[in-house]
Amino acid sequence: VQLVESGGGLVQAGGSLRLSCAASGRPFTTYSSAWFRQAPGKERDFVAAISWSGSTTNYAGSVKGRFTISRDNTKNTVYLQMNSLKPEDTAVYYCAADFGRAYYPRSFQGDYEAWGQGTQVTVSS
Repeated sequence: VQLVESGGGLVQAGGSLRLSCAASGRPFTTYSSAWFRQAPGKERDFVAAISWSGSTTNYAGSVKGRFTISRDNTKNTVYLQMNSLKPEDTAVYYCAADFGRAYYPRSFQGDYEAWGQGTQVTVSS
């Protein structure tokens, strides 16, 4: 699977961005997808995940109510809509694919077998 993120950039606090992750190389509906992020000097953290069907989602507490993960299986694309952005959301955001077909989309990065190259999101105060 190849994953290519886009949509990152610089935004002021309180603003919005939508990230996209285009997938290829494996039938899109055979795996769950997720977003992780890594801030400078910190470990990579879970942000949100979505089941292969799109019916189930899972969010980190720090983004719940502000971020929305979705997928369009006709376009082989996963999205992350980010609203009410804060400076602490500044990080490189990575898209990932989990081939395990767990019923509930997982939050542990070790469960994800494929990763994109990342896209930078910077939120200014």
